Amino acid sequence: MNVIKGRIALAAVLVALGTACTSGAPTRSVPPAQSAAPAAPSAYVWNDAEADKLRTMLAAGDPARGEQAFISCRGCHRAQALGRPDGSYPRLAGQHGTVLIKQLTDVQAGRRANEKMLPFADHGVLDTRDIGDVASYLTRLPVPPDNGKGPGTDLATGQAQYDKLCASCHGTRGEGDAAKFYPRVSGQHFKYLLRETVDIRDGRRKNADPRMVEVTRGLPDAVLTSLADYMSRLPVGPTGLTR
Repeated sequence: MNVIKGRIALAAVLVALGTACTSGAPTRSVPPAQSAAPAAPSAYVWNDAEADKLRTMLAAGDPARGEQAFISCRGCHRAQALGRPDGSYPRLAGQHGTVLIKQLTDVQAGRRANEKMLPFADHGVLDTRDIGDVASYLTRLPVPPDNGKGPGTDLATGQAQYDKLCASCHGTRGEGDAAKFYPRVSGQHFKYLLRETVDIRDGRRKNADPRMVEVTRGLPDAVLTSLADYMSRLPVGPTGLTR
């Protein structure tokens, strides 16, 4: 994979988890020109007919090519894809490859909106091999326990809500489920978890699992803060590759 194509491929995968540059972040390269953003479908299906295709993309991925593609974005997502504790960039290390691929293809199809970064994920500049390569690399990376944590002031509420609302999909240890495209939440930064949960509750995350939309509906910010805080403290385990 040449350098330019590698940068495009990596930037697209980073978009898949909803990243956004902040004013203090390193300057990115100019995105390629592309056509207008695709229209979002009228109804979103979480586990649709493309599931087998997405799993095949991961199976065909080459982590060595993916590692080379990731080099150009270490300035934002840091070495080893550890993200930033302020939540501006999530951890991608150890995330399930199926999750990374699903989120990226959702961006391409208009199911997950990110107009600023869509040019990097456009079908015209990113092919299925690129997607599989980078996802294959990222899912193999280790996840250390030094992620950003919350205030720790109401973990009892967070645990009760997690056990009631989240564990059936994301697992009792926050390990997620690669086969069902449920992301791991253990090892993820508190501020990123909180922002995404609030966006799902408030309808800004258009490709959210409908069940998650339902369970978060009406929950106050204080409860979501405790929930995200508890998730950020779940013990890290094996990488996404093993799940």
